[in-house]
Parts: sequence; structure tokens; C-alpha cells
Amino acid sequence: MTDGNQPPAGLAPGDPVRVQFTKWGGGRHWGVEVRWLGEDEHGRWLGWPGGSVWSRPDAEFSAPGLQVGLFPRDRGFAATFYEAVADYAFRVYVDVATAPVWAQGVVAAVDLDLDVVQTFEGEVAVLDEDEFIQHQVELGYPPRVVAEAQAECERVRQELEVGAGHFAEPLAAHWRGVLAGLLD
Repeated sequence: MTDGNQPPAGLAPGDPVRVQFTKWGGGRHWGVEVRWLGEDEHGRWLGWPGGSVWSRPDAEFSAPGLQVGLFPRDRGFAATFYEAVADYAFRVYVDVATAPVWAQGVVAAVDLDLDVVQTFEGEVAVLDEDEFIQHQVELGYPPRVVAEAQAECERVRQELEVGAGHFAEPLAAHWRGVLAGLLD
């Protein structure tokens, strides 16, 4: 049994982990089967090869290239770092969410709509602000959740703009290397 902030004991690089996002109120959102890579001072790292299928009740997509995800221990986001592949613009895609919770091979978080992205050229943008506003009413986000999501979104935006260490490409490349080694 874990305390919710700790991954299950005994995970070894390559072990399967399920990522499952929900929407506020428990509605199912994006999910995928990935592999445990390890952890460092920034958080827990997961990886998935190109072609991994992310799905939700009304859609699915195949992941382009090798991707790694950072799930921090005590922050409200999950970051995906993409390998440069043709026709995909984002180097980093950050979902603002509740802090990840770990239980029995699953890491779960509530997606709070706001996304912060950085292109391979370095441009940073916030996406889905309209969805965030709409869901505040439709899904009944408490004022505390709204304020925390807005603050985390702004913090992530600033960190991406200044190149904070946990968003740096050499770090993501290291973890993509770990994933590539597991796939050989």
C-alpha cells in the first residue's frame, strides 16, 4: 500500500504503469500503458514508445516518437517531452492537473484543462483557457482549485520561458535514452 504520493514499492525500470487522467467529478479522460523509468530530484519518470495509444471514451491517438513524462511529487502538472519527429510541433506539453496519486501500478490525476506547451523553436503558449472557463461552471471547480490551477499554469509558463532545469532538453534526452535502452 502506498501513501498516494509514492509509487508502488519495487518498481524496476521497464515495469508497466498505467497513466489515467480523469476530469473533475470522476469522468474518464486520457489513459495509456507506459513503462516506469525511474525517479530523480524532479519527480517520477515514465516512458512510452511511438505508436503507444492514448485513449479516452470519445477519441484516441498514437504517440509520435519516443516520449517521456515527468510526474512531480508535489506539483499540479504532468509534463510530456517529445522526440523531434516530422509533423509534430511540441517539444513539451504540460497538462495542469491535480498532484499525481499512485496506487497499484496506476498514476492518476485530474486534468484541469489548462495546458502549457513549448515548440521545438522555443515558443511557449497556454492552451485551452476557454475550456477551463467553461468547466469551472459545467464541472463545478471549487474556487481553491481554480486559483491553484491558474497559479500552476503561470508558474509552468514562466519556467518554460526561462528554461528551468526540470524542463531542460538534456534532462528529457537522458530519460528518452533510458527508455530506448529498455526497448532494445
